[in-house]
Amino acid sequence: MSPADSSTEDTLDLKLPPEVVALFAATPLGPSAPLGPSGRPGPSHAPDLPGRAGPHSLTGLTHGPRVPADLLDRVAHWPAARTAAGLLRLVPVEPERDLALLAGWMNDPAVAEFWQLAGDPRVTERHVRAQLAGDGRSLPCLGVLDGVPMSYWEIYRADLDPIARHYPARPHDTGVHLLIGGVPDRARGLGSELLHAVSTLVLDHRPACTRVVAEPDLRNTPSVAAFLSAGFRFCAEVDLPDKRAALMVRDRALCHLL
Repeated sequence: MSPADSSTEDTLDLKLPPEVVALFAATPLGPSAPLGPSGRPGPSHAPDLPGRAGPHSLTGLTHGPRVPADLLDRVAHWPAARTAAGLLRLVPVEPERDLALLAGWMNDPAVAEFWQLAGDPRVTERHVRAQLAGDGRSLPCLGVLDGVPMSYWEIYRADLDPIARHYPARPHDTGVHLLIGGVPDRARGLGSELLHAVSTLVLDHRPACTRVVAEPDLRNTPSVAAFLSAGFRFCAEVDLPDKRAALMVRDRALCHLL
């Protein structure tokens, strides 16, 4: 599908780019990361909204460790996005620096219900390291708002992920997973603001991408509502190995309307 194609019809374009053909030839069952309990690889664990960390400040940090850059167009070097709540920057996770913060978020019952990464911090560490050690099709990031890490993101190539078996994927479809870390930042519209900002970053810095997609759990009504308010449209209900999800799509062609 050409990036200039303005069609928003959910159809599968079978003309895959050479990089996709090469990747699937090398790894026909998807990512090289080991599969989780649900049969899905770590990078694509259930995404959902469920806060603002206090002392864990990353002021002045522009990007994290060296990460693969070819499949996601150098997320670590994308500029900060201006939001109504402040400047948001995506900073690749460094387990040695960020594990305690992430594990604390994952053990919040409201988060654990959907992410299923509660328990020993090593559970979260394995999930994150599987992405960092992969081929670059998924990148875990902290959402740093005005210098304070307050959310966790996964930016991933949906067309190269097992989720592509469950919907009519297009080449370069880019997926987002979001977790808002602290209770004070939830249920006040911040999720919608951040989702709109990050999906705009994706479309601005991934010119071959025509759609940003997400698959929140249908039971997570606040998450689905946040995506809708951020300019995503509901496309379908899809049965994934670990949940029934709402397929949400933000189209490049409709960005001026939504």
